[in-house]
Amino acid sequence: MTADVAVVNFGCRLNAAEAERVRALATGAAVRPTIVLNTCAVTASAERDARRTVRKLRRERPDADIVVTGCAAQRDPGQFAAMPEVTRVVGNREKLLAETWAETAPPRLLVGDILAPAAEPRGAEPGPPAASGVGLTRAVIEAQSGCDHRCTFCIIPFTRGASRSQPLGVLGARIAALAAAGTREVVLSGVDLTAYGRDLPGRTGLGAAVRRLLAHVPDLPRLRLSSIDPAEIDDDLVGAFADEARLMPYAHLSLQSGDDLILKRMKRRHGRAQAIAVAQRLRRARPDIAFGADMIAGFPTESEAAAANSRRILDEIGVAFVHTFAFDPRPGTAAARMPQLPPAEIARRAAVLREAGRGRLAVHLAAQAGKDLDVLVEGDGTSGHAADFTRVRLSARLPRGTLQRARAVAVAADHLVATPRFD
Repeated sequence: MTADVAVVNFGCRLNAAEAERVRALATGAAVRPTIVLNTCAVTASAERDARRTVRKLRRERPDADIVVTGCAAQRDPGQFAAMPEVTRVVGNREKLLAETWAETAPPRLLVGDILAPAAEPRGAEPGPPAASGVGLTRAVIEAQSGCDHRCTFCIIPFTRGASRSQPLGVLGARIAALAAAGTREVVLSGVDLTAYGRDLPGRTGLGAAVRRLLAHVPDLPRLRLSSIDPAEIDDDLVGAFADEARLMPYAHLSLQSGDDLILKRMKRRHGRAQAIAVAQRLRRARPDIAFGADMIAGFPTESEAAAANSRRILDEIGVAFVHTFAFDPRPGTAAARMPQLPPAEIARRAAVLREAGRGRLAVHLAAQAGKDLDVLVEGDGTSGHAADFTRVRLSARLPRGTLQRARAVAVAADHLVATPRFD
């Protein structure tokens, strides 16, 4: 008899997608109540949150096995293995293998070298691609994982390994199954999504993959992309945004900074001008597109002028949704060895950048007032997201999963209020 399994997920959309596969694998094998923590290592605070959660869960569930996996477990398995509350520590690669969960006498520590070649063929993950939100209105599906680049601030290549893409046929079959089960929107996620296909036979790029997936699953109303790298947005991907109405008009750009010197010290592969030019090309191709951006405040050596450039680029691109990270040095990265800003100054700059982000969102929301929007109804039936990922609160309750035309009649702090239209 299998036991109850719960997964507590931290971090990115890719983690959320993988959590569903972990849940399925563990549920089929567990004989005791099991709680799996799928951790994040992007910041030190994310790792602290995971450790606090372990202790809290042990107090609440003394009967359960607690398994820690994910990027923090991969980066430093010893910190979790040393916790008496933890039953097992499992690596990022191992968590997706059925045999990990089927062990009758499992080792307490099962974390391999993520940088070593995988036992399976490159580009072929074990089992179907992971997806979160299965059976819901929106599902996040893992199209790619890992990264071949070495940005100086980023620990993720050392917790995820080399770039690996899901074969297009496997992705297509999974998305078709999700659509058949009632999923209305699928989000393609990855650590370096715009690197999709470079490790596969034929080197099918992301733009071509989008076209082929939409052709293969004509019943899927919406396909959305997670974060994309400005340095890797090519003509084919721009063309997909222009030609494919079911590819949602939202591009979340991995900008990180708006200052050329800081971008160089981050070892990013785009400059300020290139990022602005790419955004302009996308807007010409898809005039209704909205932009999001990941930004880091307080990177080592960042001057006040450089911080101002980061705020300024948000206006120059017209970013609507800003995700701000306060710089957090990760041991083992080059940026951790650079001259650091005082923590209080990093916090101040992050607060200023977040305020700039709120201002950008206000501008975006004000521009939508009075417009008709196509809203995917989610949650309790009174909220959802427009095609450009703007949050919408509806004035009437509708069936979850409905794609509803609605008119934006008011602007709130972080969303629109809209009235459904039935004419």
